[in-house]
Amino acid sequence: MMESKEWKKKMKALTNDKGFKENAKKLQDKMADPNEQAQMQAKMEHMVKQGQADLKNDAKDTMAQAMQAMADPQTMADAARMMKDPNFQQQLQQMASDPSFKKYVEAMQDMMQDPSKKAQMDRMADSFKSQL
Repeated sequence: MMESKEWKKKMKALTNDKGFKENAKKLQDKMADPNEQAQMQAKMEHMVKQGQADLKNDAKDTMAQAMQAMADPQTMADAARMMKDPNFQQQLQQMASDPSFKKYVEAMQDMMQDPSKKAQMDRMADSFKSQL
């Protein structure tokens, strides 16, 4: 993306924009004040923490929906058929190496702490294995 001529053109226009320059100067002035700097840092840390919590909750919701869908025998049969496809297996390997996929893995680990979710996941895994 950053190699794109169009992106570079937009960035150049942005950095030449009077409003952008004024806001950058204001930010620079605020960062010079230790109190302002500490306040901005606290706000940013809160935003990051909230964002991480939201991502984790979204991942949990997505996994719960997937588990609910997998309760359908036809869906399980389709999933088993897909798992036998070498192209699909390759896609899964690529997906597993994607850093954004880690949040779903973390959500699954959190879900496995809940005994009822763990039992549900074990039943689903057993059902899936029997279809293979």
